Amino acid sequence: MVNKPDSNKARLKRHRRVRAKISGTPECPRLDVFRSARHIYAQIIDDVNGVTLAAASSMDKDFEGNGSNKEGARKVGETIAKRAAEKGITDVVFDRGGYIYHGRVKELAEGARESGLKF
Repeated sequence: MVNKPDSNKARLKRHRRVRAKISGTPECPRLDVFRSARHIYAQIIDDVNGVTLAAASSMDKDFEGNGSNKEGARKVGETIAKRAAEKGITDVVFDRGGYIYHGRVKELAEGARESGLKF
């Protein structure tokens, strides 16, 4: 019997490799994405001080839609951009979390860009 490769282990390895190169600062924080089978989450993080500045997910109480499809991911991207604008954040560095820039991750990024975030 052949063992299947652990896709989450490979994703975490990619994520660590990317995180070695990018880091969020107070001037340009990091927009981090986490994707599960049912939901999608986004956080804006200042790595220098170790604090989350803004967060949005498909599990928020005011979220209407489905977090496991592209439309829901776009709404989460728009929400995180609005919450960042309220805190005065306009520029971020995008951290795809080891996921392929495709599908829900891409929709979240495009929704955030359309709502005013620059990265």
